[in-house]
Amino acid sequence: MDLGLEGRVAAVAAASRGLGRAVARALAAEGAAVAMCGRDEGRIREAAEAVARETGARTLAVVADVGNAADCRRFVETTAAELGRLDVLVTNTGGPRPGAFEAATESDWEEAFRVTLANVVHLVSAAVPHMRRNRWGRIVNVASLSAKQPIEGLVLSNAFRPAIAGLAKTLANELGRDGILVNTVCPGYTRTGRLEELAVARAQAAGTTPDQILEDLARGAPLGRVAEPEEFAAVVAFLCSERASYLTGATIPVDGGACRGLL
Repeated sequence: MDLGLEGRVAAVAAASRGLGRAVARALAAEGAAVAMCGRDEGRIREAAEAVARETGARTLAVVADVGNAADCRRFVETTAAELGRLDVLVTNTGGPRPGAFEAATESDWEEAFRVTLANVVHLVSAAVPHMRRNRWGRIVNVASLSAKQPIEGLVLSNAFRPAIAGLAKTLANELGRDGILVNTVCPGYTRTGRLEELAVARAQAAGTTPDQILEDLARGAPLGRVAEPEEFAAVVAFLCSERASYLTGATIPVDGGACRGLL
């Protein structure tokens, strides 16, 4: 299927590795020029060069911390200036620190708001004027399964990820007449460096092995396995495309059926 992304320009936040990098590659493979940001200059440049080499697409590496409002705005403006326009925005960030409610400090709550929810506000605020100018845009927020159902021991994620979905639904209502579609995608357990780190931490606490932890997580989904980043990225690429022209305001889990709710 031709997704109609040839000649489009996309900005993918936190794209030096993991889900962000997979999404950048998927969009580039469909012919979009892709700007990618990350905090580590060496890592984000390597990622952008690899995506360009693998797909033949034009890429742009931007050193930016999406936990910083000024960096969010600079990333979007640099993308539009260097690549000539902005059609697609994928908001993405690492999750807030784990822990139960009583273990979370006031500073933990403030940091979680800044890096999980506020960055979406800053990125979208900067991107909308560019999309409105062309009366075409796609905004896809990468959230978490915790936006659909709480995950034990992740109180900060359980609080702020659903807020992303609420914001996206509101934006979908407000921006639809401008041709801007807004959706949220909720990955389940996906084979990334972050999942491997989580498995190591849980294994140490439980006195078992990371492989056993991953097997336990996989059994939580009807498909009986964790996802590969490319499987998640394919869904995001579709939502960013011409083919998703009547899909907005949705919160879509890509979790192998792990979410047990009907809606």
